Amino acid sequence: MSELRQYIAQVKQRPGGNVDPIPQMQPFESYTYPEQPLRNPFRQLSFAEPEPDTQQVASGPSPDRARPKEALEAFPLDALTYVGTIGRNGQEWGLVQAPDGTIHRVQSGNYLGQNYGRITAITPTAIELRELTPQGNGGWKERQAELALKD
Repeated sequence: MSELRQYIAQVKQRPGGNVDPIPQMQPFESYTYPEQPLRNPFRQLSFAEPEPDTQQVASGPSPDRARPKEALEAFPLDALTYVGTIGRNGQEWGLVQAPDGTIHRVQSGNYLGQNYGRITAITPTAIELRELTPQGNGGWKERQAELALKD
């Protein structure tokens, strides 16, 4: 322990080094952000959706949100597989396989996919449907889609 105390005493007797003086700080120039056309980067952004154009929304197509969802509406359209048709007493149904392996029987008027897709026709090669996709203004756009028969 005595050696350690001698070493500490020697270190304390050494001459100290030169410390540079603290540099002078430049005065801060403030900037006032104009209201227009530049946005103040320190104000919180508003991501609220714009108000929909009620005339356009009311006149266009819209999904029926009050109806109960069908089982195949839980899956995206590209996850479903059209595997064939089955008929009985003049009635024909399409057979659609869900990602979990379950095969569902569908007919015109049934819904499938996550875009409110309603089946319009079932042919031997495809299931044709009409989907509703949301527009940026709060309205909906109708588009045709199909689920092709798996080879």
